Amino acid sequence: MPIYTAPVDDLQFVLHALLKVSEQAIPGYEDLDPDVTAAVLGEAGKIATNVVAPLNVVGDREGCVLGNGIVRTPPGFREAFDALKAGGWTALDCDPDYGGQGMPSLMGTAVGELFSAANQSFTMYHGLTHGAYSAIRAHGTEAQKAMWLPKLVSCDWTGTMNLTEPQCGTDLSLLRTKAEPQADGSYRISGQKIFISAGDHDMAENIVHLVLARIPGGPEGTKGISLFIVPKLMVDDQGGLGARNGVSVGKLETKMGIHGNATCVMNFDDATGYLLGQEHKGMRAMFTMMNEARLGVAMQGLAQAEVAYQNAAAYARDRLQGRAVTGAENPEGPADPLIVHPDIRRTLMDQKSFVEGARAFLLWGAMLIDRSHRLGDADAEGLISLLIPVLKGFLTDKGFESCVAAQQVFGGHGYIEDSGMSQFTRDARITQIYEGANGIQALDLVGRKLASDGGKHMVAFFDLVKRFIKENEADEGLKAGFLDPLKAASKDLQAASMFFMQNGMKTPNAALAGSYDFMHLFGYVCLGLMWAQMAKAAEIGLGEGSGNRAFLEAKIATGRYFMARQLPATALHLARIESGAEPVMSLTADAF
Repeated sequence: MPIYTAPVDDLQFVLHALLKVSEQAIPGYEDLDPDVTAAVLGEAGKIATNVVAPLNVVGDREGCVLGNGIVRTPPGFREAFDALKAGGWTALDCDPDYGGQGMPSLMGTAVGELFSAANQSFTMYHGLTHGAYSAIRAHGTEAQKAMWLPKLVSCDWTGTMNLTEPQCGTDLSLLRTKAEPQADGSYRISGQKIFISAGDHDMAENIVHLVLARIPGGPEGTKGISLFIVPKLMVDDQGGLGARNGVSVGKLETKMGIHGNATCVMNFDDATGYLLGQEHKGMRAMFTMMNEARLGVAMQGLAQAEVAYQNAAAYARDRLQGRAVTGAENPEGPADPLIVHPDIRRTLMDQKSFVEGARAFLLWGAMLIDRSHRLGDADAEGLISLLIPVLKGFLTDKGFESCVAAQQVFGGHGYIEDSGMSQFTRDARITQIYEGANGIQALDLVGRKLASDGGKHMVAFFDLVKRFIKENEADEGLKAGFLDPLKAASKDLQAASMFFMQNGMKTPNAALAGSYDFMHLFGYVCLGLMWAQMAKAAEIGLGEGSGNRAFLEAKIATGRYFMARQLPATALHLARIESGAEPVMSLTADAF
């Protein structure tokens, strides 16, 4: 059975030594002192480890079952879901006006990592509900908020997002689902949606579907799409449940991973729906969910990498194979543990340096969201909008890579289901695809976000890096191992940005052919910045004699590894970008 231990110490380091959350001038952050966050994360970690994680293998092997129009979740899921509800975990960062605890998104993201690492399929049920809550809170009328939000916050009702149709995935301009206006102000929704995560299950009294559809007579393309609230069961004016709406599950998808989550084909047959937001402005309302969901998927990529790494490191310490080339390190035993071998160390260091850097990047992103929402900070909003495709694309690509690397540490045993490593790899794979495939994230980054507001947010990022380097260049301990590599990587990112500025308009394929490399180049620089900042925080801790000395020394050593062995990848990505479109576009379509 795979193991999982909540990385509370590392989360605490990021929150307090790096981000200094209780010193931030963000409403609600003044309450986030180390004792409070340790208590929240510690309790969440216990539930993740003891209640949620044991069901991960169960969900993978048993899966969901559709029978007589009802979806049954794997054994134990419902009881665990009830435990999360009872503990208020589904309401952690929701509005107190609707029954939430009002904590910042930062804490919701930190706790979300623990639950997702323990059991990604299970955690998706309330994670998607949070997205529906956010969309209704942002775009709903006061009556809609009063009707739907308290039940979504408590997860007595859960939520979904319904975008994809058989003929359209990313290209929602091809969407066909219709919404016919009714005399009472409601709409009749008809159409089919596919790949709907948590589309139906037996853990909630009702399911609130947010559905994209077209009102007849509206504009063509995405400008004619509206968003609707479509409940599974009808709800009366007092919030009581009534008859079944015209919503049904056509089938459950058979998938590579996340077997414990019900991925459904949803049929809407004259289902009653209620307009959310304005007519033909559904994309704007849906993107309230999409941006939150993309940060959540970035978190999933990190979470699967974390749990896979924990298991690989434990296996490498225990598994006896061969002898160290420098002499036996376990002379009383028949062989040395795997971890003595440099290539195993390399594999583990790749994982460890990614996971810890990614955690810092993710929580910094969550703090920017809080700064944007709680302070109305437009600069923070612009910066996180720029970074969202990097977070989603880079963390899920590298998260999957890390899971494969962890599986490799096990050798043949990693390919056998009993080790559990296959599940981490299979579950991580979907993160690169859903909520906008990573190729689309790269196109969004280069095609839209890079030049947004005249490029001011990209300039702000470069200024942030330059300022950190300048402020710390007198620190010899940081300079060679951290600041110099960060400066070189940042220059690669600037050169790539300049290439797009000079070539993007006249040869757009040149920019688009390099977009994926740019997303990864940007991701490496972001993790490099995080590692440089963490190294400084660890140095301060060592100098003050605060914190666990071994932990802080390991933090610096891990950061040095990333800067020396991973960050130079920016030069490779720049070379690919500067090769332009010709190598990519030279073949005719029929030559493939």
